[in-house]
Parts: sequence; structure tokens; C-alpha cells
Amino acid sequence: MFSVLLGNPFNFISGVLLLFRKVQAYQYYLLFSILVDLTILAISLINLTKPTLNPQFSFGIGLLVTSLVLHWLLLLVSPKLAQAKSGIGFWLSILAMGLLALKGNVLSAVAAWLLFRTRQETTRRSILANIARHEVAMFGLYVITVILALAVTSYWAFEYSYAVENNYSAILQSPSWLYPLGTDNFGRDVFSRLVFGGRISLLVGLLATFAPLLIGGFLGAVAGYYSHRIDQTIMRLLDILYAIPGILLAITIVTAFGTSTQNLILALSIGGIPGYARTMRASVLQVKQMEYIEAAHAVGVSDAKIILKHVIPNASAPMIIRSSLTVATAVISTSSLSYLGLGVESHIPEWGNILRIGSDYLETHPYLAIYPGLAIIALVLSFNFLGDGLRDALDPKMQK
Repeated sequence: MFSVLLGNPFNFISGVLLLFRKVQAYQYYLLFSILVDLTILAISLINLTKPTLNPQFSFGIGLLVTSLVLHWLLLLVSPKLAQAKSGIGFWLSILAMGLLALKGNVLSAVAAWLLFRTRQETTRRSILANIARHEVAMFGLYVITVILALAVTSYWAFEYSYAVENNYSAILQSPSWLYPLGTDNFGRDVFSRLVFGGRISLLVGLLATFAPLLIGGFLGAVAGYYSHRIDQTIMRLLDILYAIPGILLAITIVTAFGTSTQNLILALSIGGIPGYARTMRASVLQVKQMEYIEAAHAVGVSDAKIILKHVIPNASAPMIIRSSLTVATAVISTSSLSYLGLGVESHIPEWGNILRIGSDYLETHPYLAIYPGLAIIALVLSFNFLGDGLRDALDPKMQK
């Protein structure tokens, strides 16, 4: 645990792995949940150098310490609980993991699900278990979870005024104990702005992926299932939208309706619909030739039920992989538009806004651009790593 505070989390992982002769998938996720708690706790304790703290700072730190202790206990007792597969302790452990996930540590929820799956007598590994064997994907998932958990726990551990209120007595301060990453040209703490800016990047990235995933996936499923007229009508209309470059379409929408988070999500979502529709259509064209689809037709199942219950679930693997990569693209697009002044409002902490301010001081105060750039790179690479892990985990050859 002390090695994490020294900046070497991998030594921590190696040490804990020595405690187990055979590490199960849920134990891997619990292990990384502990690592996330340690990382968030270390980042939050940096606020002790500030002259004023969030009124709920003590509550936030107490919550993080409690979560860390519970995750440790669950990691130690989970092998016995997995062998029992029932009892009050088994179900209380799953409930505790689910509650601990509410503070943004989604790895705890994954561990709860995998522990629950130990009740099923099967030798086939789940997708989540396959991802646990992919080291690069797990590292990417760890970074994503840290940013997500930090976005949630920052409501209690960080003071928002340091990120938005001007402090003209501390303009362009170099990194110090009081300001770990320095201050910008308005005296705002860059460290706090990066923490709160992660909320916007994740929110826009996830919502700008979820909306076209649903809309484009449904349109692609209908177009692939029905041939000729319906297929041609849907795809030709989407081709019109696909002909417009996504970033230009986003700039047009934001310019017409104004800069705001809602308009930014709308702009990025519309541009992503044709790509998802094409991906789903290609998968559906293969799935609808399968025998179980013909069998469903033979027994009189309606087309709507076949599409929703048989076609879409069996054609969704490429969509899942594409969605993980689209989040990374949405994060870059969000930062790019904010950098151009066409994203969220300029006063709101967002990584693109921070980078735009820092670009004016590259020669004198380069840290203003380096830190937000590194944050964007870390988040984008993490989603790409996760996408690679999903691609391998969804490979049928790895699920034997």
C-alpha cells in the first residue's frame, strides 16, 4: 500500500497477487478497486495544503477510507464466499460491492457480478473475465475508473471555488504545495480545474456515444433485416449525413444553437449515427442468415420480436467495440471544439478550455498546456486500450 503513495502501483499489485495461489477474475477486479481507492485517496489528500477545504471534506475522506477497508476485507474473504456460493455473508458481500460502486468505482460492481456468477456451474468464461486477463485493457479500465470516481468524489473532497473563482493575487503561480499544478492567468488552481474538467469530458464522451449507439444501432438493424426499399431508403438518407465531416457538422450545429454542453452533445451525437448504422447493418446481414432466425420465422415469431430478441443481441459485438473507441473520439472532439471556443462555455472547467488558455503561455508557463494535454492523452489511450481488450474478449476463440 505504501508503494502506491510512492508512485509504484504495480509493486502493490504484485505483492497482493502473492497472497493467492489462483487468482479469480472477481479478485482481479477487487484488487484494482483497492488500487482505485488508494489513488483517489492520495489525490484527495493533496487538498490539505489548501487554506480552505470543502465543508464535506472530512466526510469524503472518511468515505474513501471506509471503501478502502471494505474492499480489503472483501478481497480477503471472497475466496471462501465463492466456495460457499450461498448464505447471508455471500449476499451481503455482493450488496456491499454494489453500494461501493455508487461512488464511481465501477470495478467494484463488476467484481460483484463475477462473484455472483460463481454460483453457476459453467466452464465458459464471461467477457468480463476475459478482459481481466488482458493486462493493457485492465490498466485502461483502471485509469477510466479513477477519472470517473474522481469526478464523483470531488463533490465532497474538492472546493469548487478554486476552479472557477478568479484570484488576482495568485496569477500564473508555478507549481507548489499550495497549487500542485500551478495557476492560470486568472489565478485559478489548475489542479482543481483538471479534476472538475474530467466530469465534462466523461459526460460528453459517454452521452455522445450512447445516443448514436441506440439510434444508429436500431436504424442499422432495421435496414439490414429488411432488404430492398426500406434498406435503401434508410441508408441513402444516412449517406447524406455521412457525407458531411463530423467535426464540420458539430461546428455548424454549435454555431447555430450556441455554445453549451447540451448543444455539444447533440452535435457530436448526430454525426455518429451513420457510422453505427453501417456497422450494425453489416452484422445483421450475417446474423439474419443463421438457422435460429429461420426457425423463429417458421414458428410465427413477429419481425419486431426477432429483431429485438435475436438479431440485435447477436449482432452487437462490433457495436460494443466501436462504442469504446467512439468515446475516445468524442473526448478529442470535445476538447478540440472547446479549444476553438465552440465547445462548452469558456468559464467552465473543461480540458479543452484549460488547454486553450495554456497554449498562450507555452514559452513562459508550459505546464498550463502540458497537464491538460496529458489528461486528454491518458483518457483517450485508456479507452483505446479497453477497446482492444473488448475486441479480444469478444473473440469466440477466447471464450472456450
